[in-house]
Amino acid sequence: MNQKVLNQKDVLFLALGAMLGWGWVVLSGTWIMEAGSLGTTAAFLIGGILVALIGLTYAELASAIPESGGGLVFVERAFGRSAAFVAAWGILLGYVSVVTFEAVALPTVIDYILPQDHAGYLWTLNGWEVYATWVLIGSGGAVAMTALNYFGIKPASFFQSIFTLVIVGTGVLLLGGAVFNGDYGNVQPFFQDGSAGVFAVLVMVPFLFVGFDVIPQVASEIKAPGKSIGRILIISIVTAVIFYLLIAFGVTLGLGPEELAGSSLATADAMVNLLGSQVFGTILVLGGVAGIITSWNAFIIGGSRVLGKMADRKMVPAWFGKKHPKYGTPSNSILFLGALAFIAPLLGRPALVWIVDAGGIGIVGGYLLVSMAFLRLRKTEPALERPFRIGPYKIVGWLAVILSTGFVLLYFPGMPAALIWPYEWIILGGWILMGAVLYAVQKPVYQKEEESSFSSKRP
Repeated sequence: MNQKVLNQKDVLFLALGAMLGWGWVVLSGTWIMEAGSLGTTAAFLIGGILVALIGLTYAELASAIPESGGGLVFVERAFGRSAAFVAAWGILLGYVSVVTFEAVALPTVIDYILPQDHAGYLWTLNGWEVYATWVLIGSGGAVAMTALNYFGIKPASFFQSIFTLVIVGTGVLLLGGAVFNGDYGNVQPFFQDGSAGVFAVLVMVPFLFVGFDVIPQVASEIKAPGKSIGRILIISIVTAVIFYLLIAFGVTLGLGPEELAGSSLATADAMVNLLGSQVFGTILVLGGVAGIITSWNAFIIGGSRVLGKMADRKMVPAWFGKKHPKYGTPSNSILFLGALAFIAPLLGRPALVWIVDAGGIGIVGGYLLVSMAFLRLRKTEPALERPFRIGPYKIVGWLAVILSTGFVLLYFPGMPAALIWPYEWIILGGWILMGAVLYAVQKPVYQKEEESSFSSKRP
């Protein structure tokens, strides 16, 4: 039985920390160069609205069905076991991609703070030289994050709160520098490359906001009313939108066009310009390290709960559902995710980018199925108690379905976020094949238990 140990603050920081990962440090310059100052603002406002519509469907369902597992539980209730497996397997791919990538992001960031010549050459993958010392930083981080989650969700949520506050504090420091020392002439041009520039940033937005859906994964561990769960989910999305807008504002006032073009970490370089010392650039990158940790932590929590719920439903082997007798955590699932993160740095940085890109389509595919489940359950279970109830549910639901479908299509050939052939398509195809095999293997196990349960109830 799950222990309700997470309060409302814990839940807010869990989702917010998941959404404020490393992207705000490395991508801010790209946003402004692609769309301009007002173009970037427009892209985040539009994208935030789109994500909020999908978030509203999650918010209502999480308040009505407060069980760990999130999308799996919602889709199973609406469409049955097969559709639920597809939704959970897709979302799990996205979570795994983030967990493994963060193990690669960590040594990359450490190199910025403490530049060093790595030793122990291992091999070259896709043009990237992999060194033992570089791998050890990422793998060591994986051990630490796995241990943190293994010993209970409460200590993990405590560190999540601390590091999320570090991220927010870093953003406030950047904003203060921009307000008092920024060059307001840098807001020109307002728009870069017209609507095409806005769209180029818009396609990034949904993937920067992946993380709010971690809240339903831990719903049964939250000691708060169902209505509060839905409200916190929406607040986390709105807060993340504001944070990203303020970061874009700070970088705009901190770097001119030529400086933006020559910067690899625009947010850090803007901080240096605005506050006059390289020390502040290092402080900002440390805020980025905090973002890596919060995102990494949140997706270990979410991914392990998805695997645990899939094991409960006999969708994956029972081993994944084992809970620690003392700490109550899905310990085997946490160890499994930790093992993936531990070996991830051995693949080098380019290979992990492929995994993250392929994982994105799994996440938005899960969003689509949850949005459809939202509409179906309103029809099939109108009397279901919904503490956080959406008024114009048809408008919200259908917009969420349409937008989720649009996000999925963005990954197909010819689209802005198209998966790279053949690498990313091979990863996606391999994951789908693995899921199909797993589903076929586990189906007899599930059916046997169902038959046994039915027989025991017969007179």
